[in-house]
Amino acid sequence: MDLELSDIPGLLESARSGDRRSLSRLMTSIESGQIPPMVDSDRWTLGVTGPPGVGKSTLIGRMISHWVSDGQTVAILALDPTSPISGGSFLADRIRMQHEGLEDSVFVRSIPSGNHPGGIPPHLDEMCRALSYCGWSRIVIETVGTGQSEVKIVAFADRVLLVDGPDRGDIIQAEKAGILELADVIAVNKADLPSAESAAQSIKLSLGLVDGDHRNVNLVSALDGTGVEQLISEIELCEPDEARKRLRMKERILSSWDSLLLNHPEIDSYISRLCDGSITLNEAIEPIAMTLMVEDE
Repeated sequence: MDLELSDIPGLLESARSGDRRSLSRLMTSIESGQIPPMVDSDRWTLGVTGPPGVGKSTLIGRMISHWVSDGQTVAILALDPTSPISGGSFLADRIRMQHEGLEDSVFVRSIPSGNHPGGIPPHLDEMCRALSYCGWSRIVIETVGTGQSEVKIVAFADRVLLVDGPDRGDIIQAEKAGILELADVIAVNKADLPSAESAAQSIKLSLGLVDGDHRNVNLVSALDGTGVEQLISEIELCEPDEARKRLRMKERILSSWDSLLLNHPEIDSYISRLCDGSITLNEAIEPIAMTLMVEDE
């Protein structure tokens, strides 16, 4: 249920004071397009992506424990696949189960990815901004690891961790998706398996094809914690190079344009007219672009 616009600033301040129910309601409000006025803060965001089944949620769980023990508060936005039967989400439930009893320091929010084009909700940036404004010092966005959401995550996260598995198929999938070139930090999980070392070497060879790419490939085990502390240190210190900054800005522009386009009030009408052949693609695009330009002035 939508809130009255006059209620939203009060809800924001209540969430900022630590009321967890208000924070959940605030996230629902923002997801539905009701954005409260907020002062920008110096937020810290990490996108975590990689193929399904490589242990992203378990690794995030290890990282959460480290951050909480270090005095940080951690908010997780899990862009979840949605169950066609129950309508429930999977990733966030796994993380919640790992951190029962740490509710004061950990906030987990499921965002069903099937409801949004590209698997990314249109107001994800505002959700991150609100979490930072409410005092959450570490904001982690986990993607389901399939489709466009892998690449589009760079439009919202200041740093991106790619988690791969020891199977060659996982690495090829990441290379095809283009996420390998966008990631700031790379980890091969399941270091306890014999094929993990060769998987890390394979990724290093792929990185070596690009001049000046000296990114490290971290071998970690979410199961026993091996290498996790070193991985976190690298994430905390990472600074994207100029090439990845440009790619990231490109994705941010494209993501903003997609959001404006898909929320245009006449989009369904133009699609119908394209389907019946009454207008061409250019005739659909030009008036939409002109409208958006006028709205921006």
